[in-house]
Amino acid sequence: MATSSDILYSVRNLTVEYETRHGVVKGVDDVSLDIRRGEILGLVGESGSGKSTLGKAMMRLRNGSARITSGELWFDGQNLMELSERQMRDLRGSRLGMVFQDPMTSLNPVQRIVEHLTETMLTHEPEWTEEEARARAEELVERLGIRRERVKDYPHQMSGGMRQRVMIALALALNCDLVIADEPTTSLDVIVEAKFLDLLKELRDEFNLTILLITHNIGVVAEVADRVAVMYAAKLVEIGDVNQVFEKPLHPYTEGLLKSVPNIELDSGALYKMEGSPPDLSSPPPGCRFHPRCPYMMEEVCPIYDPPFAPPEGASEDTRVACWLHHPHPQKVAIGA
Repeated sequence: MATSSDILYSVRNLTVEYETRHGVVKGVDDVSLDIRRGEILGLVGESGSGKSTLGKAMMRLRNGSARITSGELWFDGQNLMELSERQMRDLRGSRLGMVFQDPMTSLNPVQRIVEHLTETMLTHEPEWTEEEARARAEELVERLGIRRERVKDYPHQMSGGMRQRVMIALALALNCDLVIADEPTTSLDVIVEAKFLDLLKELRDEFNLTILLITHNIGVVAEVADRVAVMYAAKLVEIGDVNQVFEKPLHPYTEGLLKSVPNIELDSGALYKMEGSPPDLSSPPPGCRFHPRCPYMMEEVCPIYDPPFAPPEGASEDTRVACWLHHPHPQKVAIGA
């Protein structure tokens, strides 16, 4: 079990709301999460589950009409919700880094790679000279497998994998503590993706990085993560050690995600497909949000009561699940059974 000194970042009861034509929609709904120092935590779920919204909220980045309406964000003992925007700008880049989903929309097309990197360094470390910043930029890109002379290139002159490495270099430019990587392998082919995942593990070990890896691809998490958190319909439904979750998933949604991954060791060529679709978050279903799609749904409980996100009976705090299959039913609790 992790102690408070092991925790680098804690999300507590975070709710993020969007203003839409149909009213207020909760993109993240009462989420609590701890990220340990030096770990890779995988955050998985279908598109629209709230993963990217959570990642951007942890950086306190503006995301359209989204706004944090409640909760706390604790980074290394400091509540980020109490900081001004200027103080947050000082933290971003220096201690908190983010690798965005699409490098081509994040990198300035009219700036050379070296200008991206040196601008970040000189903004946070104004005492550096341009020569020192350039030397650091060349050293970083070379460490990430890009020839140092390529820093003179523009983003469009690089491949998708190289642009993604530049994004990592931007996150590492000032030796930040936590990197939030939002779908970093989406635009990569399988060969480059494998090399990129190996690189993430190497960087974690070399720089003592803590990484939150956001992805819809649960197979990617199996390759690199120490723990995995599963998100569904703006809520966390399961978290635990990656080997434990993959061997014995507790939540039916996690089970469905794992069964949907192609496995060459299975005789059957047919893929499992979960019934139904994720709910409309402008009017989510009552009770457990997964119950309309759940093969184990219990009529007397699941459509009525929202399950707690808590350790199942007999488990440690390291494992949590939001499912009535693993918690006492509300009726039984009420009568003291």
